[in-house]
Amino acid sequence: MHALNLRDGVAAAHYIDVMSNNIQAIRDDFAFLDDWEDRYRYIIELGNELPPFPEEARDAVHKVQGCVSQVWLLTHRSQESDPVLTFDGDSDAHIVRGLVAIMLALFSGKRASEIGRIDVEGVMAELGLDEHLTPQRANGLRSMVKRIKRDAERSLAMEGS
Repeated sequence: MHALNLRDGVAAAHYIDVMSNNIQAIRDDFAFLDDWEDRYRYIIELGNELPPFPEEARDAVHKVQGCVSQVWLLTHRSQESDPVLTFDGDSDAHIVRGLVAIMLALFSGKRASEIGRIDVEGVMAELGLDEHLTPQRANGLRSMVKRIKRDAERSLAMEGS
């Protein structure tokens, strides 16, 4: 895992503030939008709100394997024994960038031990993403989730060694 260590959680808190969309707000917005065309536009808007992704991290190390579109993920970890993980992400595709934003809202700012217990499939079903994404996009999303969960496991293992 290539992670940036955060000194005291201030950077993590700032990142979460910058990414103002939390998963509950996204759930509420999805419930308000009846039409999937509107939901797709909303997903694209979420992606447009992502903070700029560092150019130096657009490399093979940070690329998420298993995605048809290019997706990059950068993991940041705090110094505690059960670190808080925050993530930067980006994609070269508009809808996928929005899906990245949803996953960051779901996972970023959580402790490593919490990340493994998050029911991603349940959230995808609740939002209707399981029915309205192409199989390629759904597989790419699952690849990103696997990468996030693997980074969380490695962060916990680093503390135990």
